[in-house]
Amino acid sequence: MPWRIDPAHTSIEFSAKHMMITTVRGRFKQWAGTIEFDEAHPEATRVTVEIDAASLDSNQPQRDAHLKSADFLDIEQYPTITFTSTRVEPLSDTTGKLYGDLTIRGVARPIVLDVTLEGRSRDWQGKRRLGFTATSSLNRKDWGLNWNVALEAGGWLVSDRIDIRIEAQLIEEERAASQESQAQAAGGTQG
Repeated sequence: MPWRIDPAHTSIEFSAKHMMITTVRGRFKQWAGTIEFDEAHPEATRVTVEIDAASLDSNQPQRDAHLKSADFLDIEQYPTITFTSTRVEPLSDTTGKLYGDLTIRGVARPIVLDVTLEGRSRDWQGKRRLGFTATSSLNRKDWGLNWNVALEAGGWLVSDRIDIRIEAQLIEEERAASQESQAQAAGGTQG
């Protein structure tokens, strides 16, 4: 069953240590994605997400400009970050691992997200909604994000480890509406 990501109730966030002592957090404000999810067969789930790298926001414009520069994301050359799932490993009725390829700066590497189903509900229009949390950690150097400065007291200005946290709310799409959107995306309707 196709599900639509509700952008008003979804966030893609990251955090890293600064000077080995403070956690700096940021988020991406613009992204799009598709999810095929069957509650009876979660192992068949397919997820594709494309993030606008320029939408990065860490609440500090100078830092944001540096993170978007060639030292890090190089948004001029690589305007998008993508994730494409490769498989799902259900662990319980509410937890699982989502495996996929994360592409940053043109480099695709495997990543595993720990996923938790936070709950189910129906909205005021009667549409089903699901809430998920997904977390992971990665070493930014695996994607060629190597820039750093050594500190006089030892250690580094920016940690290699980046933590990712995604809070996602999904809205079930009606199959007919989904098939119509797919037909339009594939070339539109005759008319």
